[in-house]
Amino acid sequence: MAIKVPTINKKPGDIIRLTLFWAIIIFAILIGIAFLSPKNNLKEVSISEVISQANAGKISKIVVQGNDVTITPKGSKVATEKSTKQAETSIQQQGLKTDAPVEVSILPPSTTGDTIWSLASIIIPVVLIAAFFMYMMRQAQGQNNQAMGFGKSKAKLYGLDKEKAVFEDIAGNDSAKQDLKEVVDFLKHPKKYESLGAKIPRGVLLVGSPGTGKTLLARAVAGEANVPFFSISGSEFVEMFVGVGASRVRDLFAKAKKNAPSIIFIDEIDAVGRRRGSGMGGGHDEREQTLNQILVEMDGFETGANVIVLAATNRADVLDPALLRPGRFDRRTEISLPERRDREAILKVHFKNKPVDATVDIDSLAAKTAGSSGADLANIANEAAIVAAGRNAKKISNADLTEAFEKIAIGPEHKTKIMSDKDKEMTAYHEAGHAIVGHLLPDSDPVHKVTIIPRGGTGGVTWFLPPEDKKFTSIIEFKDVLARALGGRVAEKIIYGKDRVTTGASSDLRHATGIARDMVMEQGMGTKLRDQVFHEDNGGIMFDRMAHDRPYSDETAKEIDIEVAALITEAASRAEIVIENNRAGLDKLSKALLEKETIDEKEVLEILKDTILPKEAKLY
Repeated sequence: MAIKVPTINKKPGDIIRLTLFWAIIIFAILIGIAFLSPKNNLKEVSISEVISQANAGKISKIVVQGNDVTITPKGSKVATEKSTKQAETSIQQQGLKTDAPVEVSILPPSTTGDTIWSLASIIIPVVLIAAFFMYMMRQAQGQNNQAMGFGKSKAKLYGLDKEKAVFEDIAGNDSAKQDLKEVVDFLKHPKKYESLGAKIPRGVLLVGSPGTGKTLLARAVAGEANVPFFSISGSEFVEMFVGVGASRVRDLFAKAKKNAPSIIFIDEIDAVGRRRGSGMGGGHDEREQTLNQILVEMDGFETGANVIVLAATNRADVLDPALLRPGRFDRRTEISLPERRDREAILKVHFKNKPVDATVDIDSLAAKTAGSSGADLANIANEAAIVAAGRNAKKISNADLTEAFEKIAIGPEHKTKIMSDKDKEMTAYHEAGHAIVGHLLPDSDPVHKVTIIPRGGTGGVTWFLPPEDKKFTSIIEFKDVLARALGGRVAEKIIYGKDRVTTGASSDLRHATGIARDMVMEQGMGTKLRDQVFHEDNGGIMFDRMAHDRPYSDETAKEIDIEVAALITEAASRAEIVIENNRAGLDKLSKALLEKETIDEKEVLEILKDTILPKEAKLY
């Protein structure tokens, strides 16, 4: 029977278990030696019976060892019985005749038991002490290894034996995939390019909004090229100790060169690649030292190393120029938000392994989700499955899909939140004001849904959805968005008076002011400041305070404020004209909201079919 010996680990509990295991084994062996002696197999008889049989001549030999007596009967060559005599008396004193026909042998007392306990008292402490020293040595060795490995790279290697991602697994991003296919071809057929004097690109920067699939595309490049893929986050380079980041960079690039052709992927490279000289942390900032090492490693590849650095960021504007120059990151691949066709393909991928019924309309959902990233779409698909499971359904329906989309886009419904009749009425007029202005203005997106049920952090929602994807927005479209954003506050003022408006429009006002300021400062859409941009950077830290570089004078700042105020005033005036000329439609829509709480696009169109756009509210 094989004995399974536990292995030694660094954990204290494992050391204790190992020590106890060996101590028990040794003790069991010693006990076995004592109790498996041949004497333990003899029949026990009384000493009086032994004396009687010996006097009668039925016993050939008696062996006395201390107080133990073993008996060999006549006709037998080995002892078959044992007994115990009285202490400090001889067997003759207990009745054995001197002329009895039996051979009596007297042996010195056995010391086996004492020897066993003596050995146990020596061996067991030795084992325990040895185990203690072994544990201490392993602890010291572990700390030494930790100290020695502090500067080692923490990159995860996705080798050839791992589950791969390929371009076919990624829906959408066709233009980005086309750019990256050249990188794959470089890695798979380097000699084809080297024969023409072409050099492999040293770096490819993937730039895109969060959730657009930058990391997945990088893994697909490694999967297509069938090469090792070292993945690390930019923040993993930086520690509290100076020089650790640079050491990890050296170790990472050394590993990649040993496994060439290979790919290094640095996610969120802006964590260490920010522009130097900003004053953050001084000239010896650890991030700058790490960046310097990355720059040296990227520009110091040996010829034919076949190592490509892929990096991902959504803040390419903050990266150091030396990092972006040719010879380091030679290429920049823009990964944009998916268009409608791509969104439909992405949704089909995420619903591929989910049971759906015949009512599910993925094309309609793709049309609604303009501006959503791949991660957003994956979240919608997952949320739809959660909603279906919550109602104990076997398949996902289109109603589950709609509820999931609305829950993520505008927040979950709070039907249990109690509102007074007065608050409900005010909310109904507020949302009706948004809806009627957005419905009538010609360059506004159509109304998708209106509800007075609190969702997210709002008391109600009027939801507008564009009929198609838009890449550009005109001044007129911006102005219509401003007017519909102020429609709720204007409706409150018309119904209850200018001094009875509520805080319900606070988020609308912030949204409208942000759009107006963006129009003037970032898009050059002011009146006097037309075609001029006044971009402000995010600022840096100087003498423990935020410092902003404002590239315009105080007079220009005053003019910007005047332009923003004019846009807001114009938008409020247009909204007021629309609502005052369609008071009947406002009352009708608010009444319907009080009755039904939620009204969809078709019902809104039916209720507002008699409304008109006054010519005073037109911009052209």
